[in-house]
Amino acid sequence: MAKARAHVFLSGLVQGVFFRSYTKEKAMTLFITGWVRNSWDGRVEAVFEGKKEDIDKMTNWCYHGPPMARVDNVEINWETYNGEFESFIVIY
Repeated sequence: MAKARAHVFLSGLVQGVFFRSYTKEKAMTLFITGWVRNSWDGRVEAVFEGKKEDIDKMTNWCYHGPPMARVDNVEINWETYNGEFESFIVIY
């Protein structure tokens, strides 16, 4: 099974709507490792690592996000998988 890494930037109404906690919950159900955080510029930033098919599911979820979010743009940068994470965390 191919492994993948995606560095994602989300913009819109993505802060103050529990985006990070929903992202962690979704990532954990897919056995994805990495992190998510709010950026200073109002976006949400995340790094996902895991099986390519699971990363695809995660990035597809990012286009709508949690119930109260409004995602206007998703920027996905595919990077080399390196297995550096043991779990998925929220960075505060």
